[in-house]
Amino acid sequence: MNTEQTAGDADALSVERVLVPVDGSDESMQAVEYAVAVADRYDAALSAVYVVGEDVVRGLESGEIDEDDVAEDNRAYLESVADMAADADVPADTTIAFGFSTRRKTQHPGSVILDVADEVSADFLVIPREPNADDEPDVLEKAAEYTLLYASQPVLSV
Repeated sequence: MNTEQTAGDADALSVERVLVPVDGSDESMQAVEYAVAVADRYDAALSAVYVVGEDVVRGLESGEIDEDDVAEDNRAYLESVADMAADADVPADTTIAFGFSTRRKTQHPGSVILDVADEVSADFLVIPREPNADDEPDVLEKAAEYTLLYASQPVLSV
């Protein structure tokens, strides 16, 4: 095998859309940095999905948490994601999804991430996995293993 073939084989992966789920944590912003780098490397687009956690979903459904406040916080975070992508000249889109449901037992962060990956035709996923410093795990820490096990796309866990 010659060197040109070997170098060409390294580029055999075709990536058109990178999906990065985020939850507002510092760890998910680090995943965004990796996702932007992968998208930039493959001249791909970036999709970011803000996965709303169980406590927030329950608070919204019970009326204890104001929907407008949550939406504004999520939008602000997603704007910073979009800004990071724009700085690298990577086209990006963002969305928000509930990572849990009190009505559907099968809806959890991992399934939501994979559903969104299918909806946006993502062919590469970047997901945060590192534990945070506090005792309460972030939404996406719980979903990383599920995503790694069941994703049909390549997954980079950071």
